Amino acid sequence: MSMSSAELTKKEVAAKSPNVKKNKGFSTFKQYYVGPIIAFAIFISLWQFIPMALSIEHYILPKPTDVIEASIKDWTLLSAAIQITIAESVTGFLLSALVGISLSVLLASSKILERSIYPYAIVLQSMPVVAVAPIVVIWFGAGYNSIVIISFLIGFFPIISNTLMGLNSVDKNMDELFTLYNASKWQKMWKLRLPSALPYIMTGLKISSTLSIVGAIVGEYVAGIGGGKGGLGYAITVAAIQVKTSYLFACGIAAAVLGIIFYLLVSMFSNFMLRSWHESAMKKEK
Repeated sequence: MSMSSAELTKKEVAAKSPNVKKNKGFSTFKQYYVGPIIAFAIFISLWQFIPMALSIEHYILPKPTDVIEASIKDWTLLSAAIQITIAESVTGFLLSALVGISLSVLLASSKILERSIYPYAIVLQSMPVVAVAPIVVIWFGAGYNSIVIISFLIGFFPIISNTLMGLNSVDKNMDELFTLYNASKWQKMWKLRLPSALPYIMTGLKISSTLSIVGAIVGEYVAGIGGGKGGLGYAITVAAIQVKTSYLFACGIAAAVLGIIFYLLVSMFSNFMLRSWHESAMKKEK
């Protein structure tokens, strides 16, 4: 091939590459987003027109327009409740992540400790939070501290169970290789077991991130206080008592959106940690 023809080929490839990227981007959008957007539009349309067609009162089933109107009307109260719930759930999530991962490392370092303590974590998870919440309120008082503890209790178990599973699922050949090079128990933990368990840890964090929102709202039902210090759970309780159904829907939707955003943020962090070496994140990058 001559130099001129080679240069011509490079120019053609360069000219085509933007179009290829555009087509790829459109294909990705079409594959992943068009379906959910259409489904959402159909759902909202049905929700808007069914109550109108059946003459259902707004306090029984509010229309999306009623929910938006209530959100705008009481936005000051709603935004304050959202901020409080975010603070409580994030604190509970970070506490569950710190304690869960640290305790998992401790339990994985000793089979005796794991057999002795882990069953109690299962017992704690099996107890209904509604039954535990009043005890938490008695111990820590109503308000922020109790709500964070309840959020922590709900989000704690997925992290410890997934982390322990990952720490105990190390490749046998790699473990034998570390033993061959006389690696200590803690060297194996920090350089082999924890990196290998990272995908499991991220899975536990994803589950816990949504549960922490649920825990905060449940805690607000039991231990929430008003006076501008009540979160979404408290706002839902007040709206239900006052039969403000549109505002009740707005609070519920806000809680769902918070859970989705929290999950997406943790998923982004997971992809950042895993994309350079783990297949699950590498496939998403491709």
